[in-house]
Amino acid sequence: MSIFERYLTLWVFLCIIAGVVLGQFFPAPFHWLGTLEIARVNIPVGLLIWVMIIPMLLRIDFGALHEVGKHWRGIGVTLFINWAVKPFSMALLGWIFIRHLFAPYLPAAQLDSYVAGLILLAAAPCTAMVFVWSRLVNGEPLFTLSQVALNDAIMVFAFAPLVALLLGLSAIVVPWDTLLVSVVLYIVIPVILSQLLRRLLLRKGQAVFDQTLEKIGPWSISALLLTLVLLFAFQGSAIVEHPLIIAMLAVPITIQVYFNSALAYWLNRRVGEAHCVAGPSALIGASNFFELAVAAAISLFGFESGAALATVVGVLIEVPVMLSVVYLVKRSKGWYENKDASLRISR
Repeated sequence: MSIFERYLTLWVFLCIIAGVVLGQFFPAPFHWLGTLEIARVNIPVGLLIWVMIIPMLLRIDFGALHEVGKHWRGIGVTLFINWAVKPFSMALLGWIFIRHLFAPYLPAAQLDSYVAGLILLAAAPCTAMVFVWSRLVNGEPLFTLSQVALNDAIMVFAFAPLVALLLGLSAIVVPWDTLLVSVVLYIVIPVILSQLLRRLLLRKGQAVFDQTLEKIGPWSISALLLTLVLLFAFQGSAIVEHPLIIAMLAVPITIQVYFNSALAYWLNRRVGEAHCVAGPSALIGASNFFELAVAAAISLFGFESGAALATVVGVLIEVPVMLSVVYLVKRSKGWYENKDASLRISR
C-alpha cells in the first residue's frame, strides 16, 4: 500500500478538520463553488470525481471476463453478496439504527438522507482498493481481476435500478433524471475513457502503462481529499451541532462490512473454493466503491445533505475496518483449509 492508502483514515480526519474550519471562517467561497452546477451536477466535484475514478478504472481489464468460468463458485458467491445481500442488509441496518435507535440524537430532517447515503454506499461494489486487499491476503490475481471487471460491467446497468428500488422501499423520493445522469457521468463515461486510455497506453508497452499508473495513482487520493474538504466545509455546522454524528453513521457501515465479509467467506468455504479465492471474495463482498457513492450522493441530494456525509463516513472507516478483515482472513487460513481437507477425505 502507498503512504496515501495506508494512512487514508488520518488524511480523512485532517480533511474533516480543514473543511470544518474553512467552512466556518470562509463560507462565501464554498457557497459559490456549490452554485456551479449543470443539471444538478456540481462542476468542481464532477471534475474531481473523474480525476479520482479514471486512474482506478485504468487497472481494470475487461478482457479478463473470460476468466470468470475458472472460479465460477467464488464468482457466484461474490455476486450474490454484492447484489442480493449487501444493499438490502444496509437498507435494513439503516432502518434499525438511523430511523429508530439513533433517531433521537440525529437531526430529524436528515434521517431519510442518511439512509439514502448508506444505500448508495452499499450499492456500489469496490473497484480499486480491492486489488490492494487481495494482494494482502495472497488472493488469486485473475479471480480478483475478473470479479472486479464483472462487477463494473454489472454496475453500468444495475446501479440505478437497484438504488431506485431501495430508496423507494425506504420511502425516499427518487430523482430519476439526476440518478441516470450520475450513472452516465460517473460510471459509463469514466469506464469508456479509461478503457480507451488503457488501450492507448498498452500499445506503447507494458512499461509505459505501469509508469503511467504509478505517476497518476496519487491523483485519485488527492482528488478524493479535496472533495472531502469541500464536503466538510458544507457539513461543518451539522458536525459542530452533533459531534457524535460520524460515530453513529459508522455503526451500520461497520456492521455490514463484517457481516458481508463473514458471509462471503463462509459461503466460499461451504462450496469448496480455495482460500486464495475466498479471501478476495470476502473483501470484494464487504468493501464499497465510495468514490462513486460520494459523487452520486452530492448529485442527488447536495453538498449539505446527510447522504453526502454518510458516504464520507464510509471513506473514513474503509482502511482500518478492511485491514481488520484482511487480518482475520489471514489468521483463519488454517481453519479454512482444514475444512477443505476433511471434505476431500470424506469424498
